[in-house]
Amino acid sequence: MEQLQAEAPRVRRWGRHLARTLSDGGRLLACGNGGSAAEAQHLTGELVGRFHADRPPFSAIALHADTSAATAILNDYGEHEYFARQVRAHGRPGDILIALSTSGTSHNVITAAKAALQEGLMVWGMTGPAPNPLATLADEAIAVDAATTATVQEAHLAIVHALCAAFDDAIGAGSGGAT
Repeated sequence: MEQLQAEAPRVRRWGRHLARTLSDGGRLLACGNGGSAAEAQHLTGELVGRFHADRPPFSAIALHADTSAATAILNDYGEHEYFARQVRAHGRPGDILIALSTSGTSHNVITAAKAALQEGLMVWGMTGPAPNPLATLADEAIAVDAATTATVQEAHLAIVHALCAAFDDAIGAGSGGAT
């Protein structure tokens, strides 16, 4: 938790940037595998729904959640293109991709980050210990230095909640009971 405290200024900056982007009509795309997919979906759910106080919904898409697109992409293009093809479809210059990988080595997440950079999206990585390919590739990354995958995932959840709080503060949604 001490390490996460050191990342608080970055998370607040991300929250302000995300608020500007989404308030201006941009999108957040999020991807990850397994537990990281759950964290990606948790984040997008908080932005489309609400985190603290009631506020307008914002465009946030968890790329693993469209099972029909997923199975078609996996069948026709293979696992490496699973997220990248969706980034190319949904992402626009100025949008943001948050890529989560506890190892920082997930090929489909790295390929998505590369596609996002090619399409003009900002890429934020949330990974386990650095150095790793995703942390190196991302515009910015929070690399959690923890010995186990479970601890990295727990830290990522804390970061997701802190990012949502920073986002709500930036758009003036105030605070209240989190969902």
